[in-house]
Amino acid sequence: MKEAFICDAVRTPIGRYGGTLSTVRADDLGALPIAALIARNANVDWARVDDIIYGCANQAGEDNRNVARMCGLLAQLPVDVPGTTVNRLCGSGMDAVGMAARAIKCNEAELMIAGGVESMSRAPFVMGKAESAFSRQAQIFDTTIGWRFVNPLMKKLYDTHSMPQTADNVAEQFKVSREDQDAFALRSQQRWAAANAAGKFAMS
Repeated sequence: MKEAFICDAVRTPIGRYGGTLSTVRADDLGALPIAALIARNANVDWARVDDIIYGCANQAGEDNRNVARMCGLLAQLPVDVPGTTVNRLCGSGMDAVGMAARAIKCNEAELMIAGGVESMSRAPFVMGKAESAFSRQAQIFDTTIGWRFVNPLMKKLYDTHSMPQTADNVAEQFKVSREDQDAFALRSQQRWAAANAAGKFAMS
């Protein structure tokens, strides 16, 4: 089995809800890193990209259907470069990278673009269709976070907590303190800083 390597990495800033990036569509935002990769790797034959895999948890608005494909087109990759969007909620972008690496290691691909995009600020309200003719009722859901169009049986069996509520539940169940979380974050940042200082991320 061959190895998979990250040859270059680029990202946009992370904005706050309703903040600086709130005027930027999710598909436009996701196109920016791809365009940057193209610009700084002019020697790459971008027609040889086997697939773009992007994680996206919402997919209810401007990130609809297949945002990976949309981002590739907006970044002006060749039109025959495909794209696929995956949803593992908060783990979507990481899952996309793992899927790309597995495709390469299994000899299904040679060159992949993987990442993720999300815009909670621009998440729309959605309204379900009427369940009967001439219905005078409408359900409207905010897609920013949490469930919508909840299946009553699902709620009865498991409840329908949002991801932040689930994080609180997991922290309580496994006794993960705020201090533990902060220490983990600091350790991760320190490891990145050490690797960066050692030239691990230097472009050859």
